[in-house]
Order: sequence, then C-alpha cells, then structure tokens
Amino acid sequence: MRMSRSAQKLRDEDINPCLKETDGSKKCLEANNYNRDLCTYHFLRYKMCRKFWNNIMIERRKNGIIPNMPTAEERRTILEEYKAIPY
Repeated sequence: MRMSRSAQKLRDEDINPCLKETDGSKKCLEANNYNRDLCTYHFLRYKMCRKFWNNIMIERRKNGIIPNMPTAEERRTILEEYKAIPY
C-alpha cells in the first residue's frame, strides 16, 4: 500500500521534528488497545515537542532564516546545546 504524499511528508525527518514522539504515541495506543488515558505521557511529550519546535520556527522566521524549520541535522545540533531534550 502506497502512502499519500502528505503522509510521506509526515514521515520525513527533515519536515516533522517530532517523528519519534508521534511514533511513541501511536505505539502506546496500539499497545493499550487505544485507551488514551494510558498514553497521556506520550501525548504530552508530543505536544511539548511541537511547541518547542514551533517556537524555534517563529524565531527563525523573525530573524529571516530560511528554511523556517531547521533540518534534521540542524535540530540535532540545537538539541546537543541543551545537553538533554528540553521537552
């Protein structure tokens, strides 16, 4: 089965900075028979990830940096500066 173009984009590490958190949420749901109450931690991690990278994107846009969303390699460098994942 082929993925739609939009689904492929969501699986692209350069486009989706929260791919690991997305996968964690999906795996949790599958493992817990889609009981959302048991996956709150994963949902919060995803939400915090999106918020963090959205703020980075806004700052880059303000500063005229293109592309607005850092590439996967740039994101690794940014996260290394924090010494731990900031979300």
